[in-house]
Amino acid sequence: MIKKNAYTLIEILVAISIFTIVIAAPTGFLVGSIRGQQKALSSQKLIDNVSYSLEYISRALRMAKKDRDGTCIEPGANYENPGHDDSSIRFLNYNNICQEFSLEDGQLKQRKSTTNSEEDLGEIFTPLTSDDLQIEMLKFELFGQEQDDNLQPRVTIVLDIKGKNTELKIQTTISQRNLDVQY
Repeated sequence: MIKKNAYTLIEILVAISIFTIVIAAPTGFLVGSIRGQQKALSSQKLIDNVSYSLEYISRALRMAKKDRDGTCIEPGANYENPGHDDSSIRFLNYNNICQEFSLEDGQLKQRKSTTNSEEDLGEIFTPLTSDDLQIEMLKFELFGQEQDDNLQPRVTIVLDIKGKNTELKIQTTISQRNLDVQY
């Protein structure tokens, strides 16, 4: 007489196959969810950092004043790209302080003078963006920045930023708050 208490090889293979399928599906879903969460957190960090920087720059550019004396930029101008490099912008801010934003080493940076003079700007730039982000491109396109053009001054900022798992392209235009009138 043969006892039938054991499992056959085919029964064991079928059981292992079903077990593998039942375990693999939720595991794949869990791994995919974790990757999605990491990407979402990376995107959120990038957006938060860029949002803060753009809001800071926007506020400063909206409140910029015309440099009537020409101590910071060209006389009568509202903004200028120093050295004719459109990856930086210089202007006289609302506190009569010469201020500049620029792209340096893949970061958005600023520097301010202690007076209304460009000569007091110094060489040290303060970063506005995190070290985790890499700015691939930054452009400040100026419109109406001269006194005799009869256009309201505005600046279009174009950014191309890369984070850990995310890339973001942003374009925004800021108009100067004060009405640009002939003097």
